[in-house]
Amino acid sequence: MRTKTTRKNKINVITLGCSKNVYDSEVLMGQLKANGKEVVHEEEGNIVVINTCGFIDNAKAESVTTILEYVDKKEQGLVDKVFVTGCLSERYKPDLEKEIPNVDQYFGTTDLPQLLKVLGADYKHELLGERLTTTPKNYAYLKIAEGCDRPCSFCAIPLMRGKHVSQPIEKLVQEAKSLAAKGVKELILIAQDLTYYGLDLYKKRNLAELLENLVKVEGIEWIRLHYAFPTGFPMDVLDLMKKEPKICNYIDIPLQHISDSILKSMRRGTTQEKTTQLLKDFREKVPGIAIRTTLIVGYPGETEEDFEILKKWVEEMRFERLGCFAYSHEENTHAYLLEDNVPLEVKQQRVSEIMDIQSQISWDLNQEKIGQTFTCIIDRKEGPYFIGRTEFDSPDVDNEVLIDASKFYVKVGDFCQIKISDATEFDLYGEPIS
Repeated sequence: MRTKTTRKNKINVITLGCSKNVYDSEVLMGQLKANGKEVVHEEEGNIVVINTCGFIDNAKAESVTTILEYVDKKEQGLVDKVFVTGCLSERYKPDLEKEIPNVDQYFGTTDLPQLLKVLGADYKHELLGERLTTTPKNYAYLKIAEGCDRPCSFCAIPLMRGKHVSQPIEKLVQEAKSLAAKGVKELILIAQDLTYYGLDLYKKRNLAELLENLVKVEGIEWIRLHYAFPTGFPMDVLDLMKKEPKICNYIDIPLQHISDSILKSMRRGTTQEKTTQLLKDFREKVPGIAIRTTLIVGYPGETEEDFEILKKWVEEMRFERLGCFAYSHEENTHAYLLEDNVPLEVKQQRVSEIMDIQSQISWDLNQEKIGQTFTCIIDRKEGPYFIGRTEFDSPDVDNEVLIDASKFYVKVGDFCQIKISDATEFDLYGEPIS
């Protein structure tokens, strides 16, 4: 008599894209675990859930490549089922169903209960803030709002994430306490737009009040701000940052461009003069603040003159951290109506020029740090080094502090005083001091 073998399902969640997707995957995994499911993150599993990104061309290509890779594994019998969720399938579900039909099912960004159902799980409302974190144990992302109400011409996020919805302060405090109980020491606040936080719930920009509540959470030592919109930035946040040691002197504020004609076409609601004054205010109110920004070059109609204005401004502003991207022509955005008239090679050349300028600025600023001592959090050990960060650096995108593990021992997850002994453009080398 033939006996039927049953393989125990293991669900492998794969995360592509930004930190907001990381957060969503962690919520999904927390729900699955609470339902008694075996779940792993980017390991081996016979059921695969791919959390996709659909923001710009490169991200979409990576998502499609990953889907095709796992569909191929399914056809080879290496995995049993493949499900796709996240921004790409929110935006392109009909196209994906047609082009890659071997995926078992596609889900959008708000379809968590339905996704759980096909995975044999129930959505548990009582799991407020409960997640299976995938980051190193000492830091975690805290998503304080979803969606965006801004009208930026180039951006497809509102198409994929919907309107801005803030999370209530009490819910976020509860989530922060839960994370702190698990050993998290650094909260990285994320949203499509931190600046807008609270307008929908409290009828005012309420980021400062949220921060006042979060700094009271025992065990949380650093709070970092990501993705603030420049227009309407709540300046009371800076007053709080200056006086409250738990709030890192750091802000991520994507500015995108500085030429007035490009800013107008981008529908950013600001000007070069206003933006420059805002940055001056940041630095006056919080001396030593590290400002991270991102820029887009090659936007439709960007002339050599517009680009020269941007280059000169980057040289003048001396951002502590900066990333630059080539414009991606996204369907159903306002800018899609414009002619994508900057050739790809020109876009790429402009990215290189901006990053060359920034590389020199970063080198100069890092050389100034040699001989100074900084409080660092140790994220991990990698090869011959312990890897840490100062309060002026966010994980994955900013400088790291490398400590020679053959000479020194520091404990992963702890804060240490590190004296900087050497520096390159994007890394610092240091030694712990007792």
